[in-house]
Amino acid sequence: MEDAIELGLDTFGDVAADDDGRLLPAAQVLRHVVEQGELADQVGLAFLGLGEHHRDDFAISAPEVVLAAIAARTTHLHLGSAVTVLSSDDPIRVYERFSTLDAISEGRAEVILGRGSFVESFALFGYDLDDYEVLFTEKLDLFAALLDGGAVSWSGSIRPPLDGVVMHPELAAGRRLRTWIGVGGTPASVARAAAYRMPMMLAIIGGSPADFVPYARAYRQALEQSGAAELPVGMHSPGHVAETDEQAREELYPHWHAQRTRIGQERGWPPPSRIEFDRAAGPHGALYVGAPETVAAKIAANATAIGVSRFDLKYANGAMTHSRLMRSIELYGTRVAPLVRDMMH
Repeated sequence: MEDAIELGLDTFGDVAADDDGRLLPAAQVLRHVVEQGELADQVGLAFLGLGEHHRDDFAISAPEVVLAAIAARTTHLHLGSAVTVLSSDDPIRVYERFSTLDAISEGRAEVILGRGSFVESFALFGYDLDDYEVLFTEKLDLFAALLDGGAVSWSGSIRPPLDGVVMHPELAAGRRLRTWIGVGGTPASVARAAAYRMPMMLAIIGGSPADFVPYARAYRQALEQSGAAELPVGMHSPGHVAETDEQAREELYPHWHAQRTRIGQERGWPPPSRIEFDRAAGPHGALYVGAPETVAAKIAANATAIGVSRFDLKYANGAMTHSRLMRSIELYGTRVAPLVRDMMH
């Protein structure tokens, strides 16, 4: 019987600490991410997504390079982005990088396109935030045209037109790059994913997962009304797995608090609290933290309510040690994943 749900992982390569609490250099963090990808493959997980950032608290700025290293050491794990910030990138280069990854991995490449929740790439690559909407809209339209393969013709306002251009390397015959649109929870983003007939990945990083049920319903209704076939819906949320609920929460909380404090100061949020953390880690919050049984029950409940066919756990959240991340991945693959599949069959 086919699995009711795929279980995957996401990481931004959060700059981690060693066992003595000293922050590791980004180069070591990147090598650890490759080891984490190897373990994810060994424990039978379906997917690993690497997020793109350009700041000192995350080590991954070139996800496809790291994914290619992981591809060379794995056999089954699908590999992709989480997310590719398309607005500040070149759709042609993105497509070529992922078609290259697809060749190296023998058909295991995926890409999740989105706007991202950080905007540092705009100034870094010379884009104006005032053009935020038109950049994403037109670049997504171009990327969608590339997915059909063959000679591509396209015109818009952000670059010179294409006239019968073929992308290289071409995907193997019959292959189409699996492309998701990452959605943070706005009706316009949901409608866009349906209009382009791309699978939708819901980024549920705050609030209640139940709030996203209407978005999944609207996406499916839009596909049906346009005559399109049903497409996958996935969800991505942060979390951490340990032997017990108490251990998982105590291991995660200081790193969650430090990361939430830094980002909150940048964005003008109020200071975080233990009450906020415990609420997010509870049955109705967006944090999947606890023993395998607790995490599995929460994934199964929300995946069923929303109707998702893949759940990706963002397993690195702040400066947690490599050893704890590896143990979390091991428990997620060997204990959480089988429990979720049993609950959802």
